[in-house]
Amino acid sequence: MPNSTVLPTFLLLDFSDNWEQNVLYFTLFLVIYLAALTANFLIISAVSLDQQLHTPMYFFLVNLSVVDLGSISVTIPNAMINSLWNTREISFSGCVAQVYSLFFFLISDLFLLTGMAYDRYVAICDPLHYETVMGRKACIQMAASAWIAGLLYSALHTGSTFAITFCSNIINQFFCEIPQLLKISCDNLYLIEVGVIAFSAFIVFTCFGFIVVSYVQIFKSVLRIPTTQGRNKAFSTCLPHLIVVSLFISTGAIAYLKPVSGAPSDLDLVISVLYSVVPPLMNPVIYTMRNRDIKVALCKMFQYIVSYSK
Repeated sequence: MPNSTVLPTFLLLDFSDNWEQNVLYFTLFLVIYLAALTANFLIISAVSLDQQLHTPMYFFLVNLSVVDLGSISVTIPNAMINSLWNTREISFSGCVAQVYSLFFFLISDLFLLTGMAYDRYVAICDPLHYETVMGRKACIQMAASAWIAGLLYSALHTGSTFAITFCSNIINQFFCEIPQLLKISCDNLYLIEVGVIAFSAFIVFTCFGFIVVSYVQIFKSVLRIPTTQGRNKAFSTCLPHLIVVSLFISTGAIAYLKPVSGAPSDLDLVISVLYSVVPPLMNPVIYTMRNRDIKVALCKMFQYIVSYSK
């Protein structure tokens, strides 16, 4: 293929030449997608309808659910269409939009998780000033900053990625992923995006370090709580967030920092699924497993729906 910065289409990873297997992949993607949509919509609805959950922690949780809905909608629907129609093509503009949208949601996710860690730190380590520090205005500013950071970072990554010259249009992944796009570049401009990724890695690990330091202080404060019930309540609100952060950062770091293989790799596919599909599906489950308030809100919502339908 001749060198060109603008290719008409890219060819994504081929699922299978077998129609039955493609239908199986489509069904699997559909189940995952519907489960993620349902779980996140339930979180958003429960928090929105229950006045008792109109607190900073649940405000950030709603934002996180919106991010999860967006991030999984970037990759899964297109993969479903490709597997059902046995096609690999994605337009150049579609690939640009996919890279931009995915990075927008991933970076927003990171900063929202960092804001949630700060919220838990203030709530447990400085409870007397919690309402002052985490007021409505402060929460809106933190959430808006996360979304704006996502917009800026995604524009930076997308611009530096598609400024390069591509020698091939074959992407060994089921969606447009930056490491796979850099692999098919044929000039030194890809070093610009490598530098951007290195800078982003610095930002990611800085946020992760802030979260770790916050939780060290949180656990010190929790262990000083005299009653077992108090400690359990504090852990029940902190552990889900810590699990979500660990899952998100570890899988994303492995995907973007590990060397890209020269041929299609099952490991590349698994890691991409872990950071782009698993968190949006698992986050609502993790947050509701040990959260009594969310469970009560969901029960109230279902009871209202049942009583209204009669």
